[in-house]
Amino acid sequence: MPDDIGLVYTGSRVEGLYLEEILEENGIGVIRRDTLSESVHAGWVDGAPEDTVRLFVAAENLLEAKNVLQEYFDSRDKKA
Repeated sequence: MPDDIGLVYTGSRVEGLYLEEILEENGIGVIRRDTLSESVHAGWVDGAPEDTVRLFVAAENLLEAKNVLQEYFDSRDKKA
């Protein structure tokens, strides 16, 4: 993985899309890698649905993105 981007999330497609939206609402650009979708387009299905999406952000936004996501996870877990 290049030094100019960092991984902030690996998980389901549904939650990944939601987290991508949260990050973008906070002014953080996101690169989404969806291995399940990629493999379907290629003609086969690879990987499990629970870890199909990876979200990456620019290195300079890495700490802020992790904080935003941690805030979301903390609030989600309190409701559960």
